[in-house]
Amino acid sequence: MTTELVTPGDVIGKATEFKAGKGAYVNDTTIYASLTGTRRIVSPLPESLDQRAVVEVTGHKAHGPIPEPGSVVIARVTKVMARMAAVDILCVGSKAVRENFAGVIRQQDVRATEIDKVDMHQSFRAGDIVRAMVLSLGDARAYYLSTAKNELGVVSAESAAGETMVPISWTEMQCPLSGQTEQRKVAKVGN
Repeated sequence: MTTELVTPGDVIGKATEFKAGKGAYVNDTTIYASLTGTRRIVSPLPESLDQRAVVEVTGHKAHGPIPEPGSVVIARVTKVMARMAAVDILCVGSKAVRENFAGVIRQQDVRATEIDKVDMHQSFRAGDIVRAMVLSLGDARAYYLSTAKNELGVVSAESAAGETMVPISWTEMQCPLSGQTEQRKVAKVGN
C-alpha cells in the first residue's frame, strides 16, 4: 500500500489499472481525487473477480456523522416559537456530531394526529432533549425534523426547580422534587 498527498482534481490513476474507491471518481478512463487527503492503493482481495487494485483518497479531516433523511437524532431545543421549535442536533443515531447542525420541528411535524391543535409551548421548552427523525434536508439554515411517532419526542427535561423531570403520561412530565407537572410531547422510552 502506497500513500501520497492529493487535492481535488488531481489525477490519481487510470481506470484500466485501478478501481475508484472512496474520495475518487472516474471521468472517461482517468481517476481523479474528489477531496483533499492521502492517496492510497489497496490490493484487491484474492477471491475478488476484478483483480484491479482500488485507489482511494482518505480525507485529512475525519468527518463525524451527518444527519440524513430517515435517521434518528438527539437534539436540544434552543427556542420555541408559535409555529416551530428550533433545535441543535447533538447525535445522529448513537454517534455524537462533530459539527453544529441546526434543526426545526414544525407545528405539523410534532404529532401524527390533531396536528391543527398542537401548541408548541405545551410540547417543548428551551433546554429539552428530544429524540426526532430527520424528514428532509430542509432549507439552507436547518434540517426539518419530526416527533410524530410514539418513540419520538422529549426524552429529558429540567423542571423550574432544576431537577430532571419524570414522564407520567404521553403529554406530561413531573418534577420529582416539587411534584409540579408540565406539558410536553413525551417520547415513549423503550426498555
